[in-house]
Amino acid sequence: MIVWIGYTIHKQQKSSEDFLLAGRSMPAWIAGLAFCAANLGATEILGMAANGAQIGMPTIHYYLIGAIPGMVFLGIFMMPFYYGSGVRSVPEFMRKRFGKGAQLIVSLCFAVSTILQAGINLYAMALILQAMLGWSQWTAIILSAIFVLAYITLGGLTSAIYNEVMQFFVIVAALIPVTIVGLHQVGGWSGLTAKLSSMQDWSGSIHAWAGTGLGNVTNPVGGDWFSILMGLGFVLGFGYWTTNFTEVQRAFAAKSMTAARMTPIIGAIPKMLIWLIIIIPGLVAAATVGNLFAGDHPVLQYNEAIPYLFKMYLPNGVLGVAITGMMASFMAGMAANVSSFNTVVVYDLVQDYIKPGEKDSYYLKLGRWITFAGIVISVGTAWIASQFGNIMTYLQTLFSFFNAPLFAVFILGLVWKRVSNVAGTVAYVAGIIAPLITYILYLNSVAAGHPIFGSATAETWYGAIISLFATWIVAAILTPFTKAKTEKELEGLTFSTGGMKYFKAAKDEELEDAKRAAKGVKDTALVKVPWFKKPAVLGTVIFILGLVFYIPFF
Repeated sequence: MIVWIGYTIHKQQKSSEDFLLAGRSMPAWIAGLAFCAANLGATEILGMAANGAQIGMPTIHYYLIGAIPGMVFLGIFMMPFYYGSGVRSVPEFMRKRFGKGAQLIVSLCFAVSTILQAGINLYAMALILQAMLGWSQWTAIILSAIFVLAYITLGGLTSAIYNEVMQFFVIVAALIPVTIVGLHQVGGWSGLTAKLSSMQDWSGSIHAWAGTGLGNVTNPVGGDWFSILMGLGFVLGFGYWTTNFTEVQRAFAAKSMTAARMTPIIGAIPKMLIWLIIIIPGLVAAATVGNLFAGDHPVLQYNEAIPYLFKMYLPNGVLGVAITGMMASFMAGMAANVSSFNTVVVYDLVQDYIKPGEKDSYYLKLGRWITFAGIVISVGTAWIASQFGNIMTYLQTLFSFFNAPLFAVFILGLVWKRVSNVAGTVAYVAGIIAPLITYILYLNSVAAGHPIFGSATAETWYGAIISLFATWIVAAILTPFTKAKTEKELEGLTFSTGGMKYFKAAKDEELEDAKRAAKGVKDTALVKVPWFKKPAVLGTVIFILGLVFYIPFF
């Protein structure tokens, strides 16, 4: 089916923008579901279920603090700048704000980061096929990569988005049965919590915020409330959802400013609920086969929690749906990585630096070749992912290196017009080096038997905070000694230099859309925009609902 979709869309790919940005023609609901599905790869499912089995309900922080606020912030505040300025990628916006040096470094870092993430998805898929079908990991990796290569090369981002929407429903259909059956086997939610509470060898928690006091950290994550709110919620959460082009690209493909703003907000609705069918299976795995994860020589890695539950609980037929769902999740995540990788390489590296001024057909053809190269390299980076027992920790480490400093310099550039090209670029590099040093110090402290952070997960949160402040401090030191851009050069790139015009344009567009939809109304002056079509209002409602979900697990 996915290859057929790619083939049917192939004939529509007449320009590089069609291939790399879906012609900027997607309605909000399609882009929104694709926005959520692009993050719902095998990495997310295996990794978050692994966290559920290992640390329990504190995993919910990744959704309600680490995702929903950032997605809402992107839709309300960031997309007007992205879409209004007409840029085709996040690195291109960095060029407009901080110059070519910043664009080049950000593009290279993003290319490295996204290919490493694609390797994680490949490895995660290999785990599924190895556990379910008995295939060797390398056979699974290569065959899975071939399918993604086929439909992305044929149909580009349009193919990826349409397939992600289809794959979203297949993924949900795969996870719901194992969640329901698993809960039934342990006596429902009350039976699950009772079982976990009685397990002395389980290091997780059924409470999300317990043991997070400053100076009195006893939760299984090893982080206090400040690191959760600041490190995960603000720096990593906002950094990932607002500057990671793998996600933001789906909003770039939307057909209008309003659709672009609604894309992450619509995506936040399923994101607010999807943890139920990811974390709970992890908890069920801890309650039923937790002893297989324990000891110096565990029988299972935490990454294998979901595949093991599939084999244990699901009959043939339903098991087939589950395997198909996991394959869909892998392809959604992998395709998101590859489709953003080829866009940045073609537009931000080749077109701007290596081969500028070529015909558009050249960049269209190059996009397909870059897709092929990216997938081949991903096969190699899958080996790196295989060295980590919990792939989600590995993924968060990458985010603390690359997304945290980009978000820090991005926000600084929007609110402080004085920050110069040199200050922003050097600060970004400093923001990469700082968490790298922190990570090395943490590894050395673990080897010495005196870890400086409570866990590898906590290290990524603190590393992100350190990255943020390192970026801001370096930028603040260098800015007074470097030349800033003029207000004319910064037109529309900061809040104080015309950026607010995008918000006015967005509001006017919302009203025009409402008037077009109000058929039969004679006096259009009386037409008002429904609340659920206002990104700011709908986003605020979703944000509040996300916080409400914390109450049962506080």
